[in-house]
Amino acid sequence: MDDPATKESKPVGPNYWKVFLTFASNSLVRDMTFRVNFFLQCVSSIGWTLMNVGFYLIIFQYTGSIGEDTGWDRDKFFVFLATTWFVNSLVQAFFMPNAQEFSELIRTGGLDFALLKPIDTQFLISFRRIDWSALSNFVAGIVIAAIALYSLATREVNPMIPSLISVLLYFVFVVCGVLIMYSLMISLSATSIWLGRNQTLYNFWFYITNFSRYPMEIYDRGWGKPLYGFFTFVIPVLLVVNVPARLLARPIDPRTDWEWMLVGWALVATLVSLATSRWIFKKALLSYRSASS
Repeated sequence: MDDPATKESKPVGPNYWKVFLTFASNSLVRDMTFRVNFFLQCVSSIGWTLMNVGFYLIIFQYTGSIGEDTGWDRDKFFVFLATTWFVNSLVQAFFMPNAQEFSELIRTGGLDFALLKPIDTQFLISFRRIDWSALSNFVAGIVIAAIALYSLATREVNPMIPSLISVLLYFVFVVCGVLIMYSLMISLSATSIWLGRNQTLYNFWFYITNFSRYPMEIYDRGWGKPLYGFFTFVIPVLLVVNVPARLLARPIDPRTDWEWMLVGWALVATLVSLATSRWIFKKALLSYRSASS
């Protein structure tokens, strides 16, 4: 039988879920303190979404699909676009503000205090602030997806209703896409410890993630093949939207062996990305020197 004194002195680990809810609550209170600013940020995000939708509607006035023989016609591409909005809004809401502040924590010495907290530093750095206004694009994505799926289900030629397994796989791979993007972002943020400031690398993040916003088939020809291979197998941003979108926008059967291999690779790439980003973050912390030193 354990000694009561020993049981009382046993350290209790932090409840990460409660910590996350506290961060979320504090962020919401902070956002609501400046309600007009919050409202304008939501309006700005929705406006950007409407401009993108309008732009692609204009594009589809001149062509039947994005890329010749790719199968991404208007309705299917808008499912793709909605998936882009889901992934990007989640990344921008939960991870982007924290990644942007990480180099500031290093410069001001705030990271010293983060390291002293009895909680995983990567968790603390990743979730301490949430930008609730970025989730307005998530709502916009729901509207775009609902309209596109309704149009797919009711059109006269080749109507399609996603199966239950398609929907379930879709949610799984949207989460995988968010995790891949998070891994890339936290890895780039960690380099701030070595570089002091990495604004250029943030720009680099935006440049390469632009490739994830279009169907991967458009890169699979000519001089686009090196980009196709690099952003599928080395920095797998092409998997982030393409895999979940094609699971929802196209019938689950028949599928080619290549498509199922791509689905399997997306799972592997997610695990490898998370493990690699964790290794980079811990390696960077070992090189950290206090701002006062």
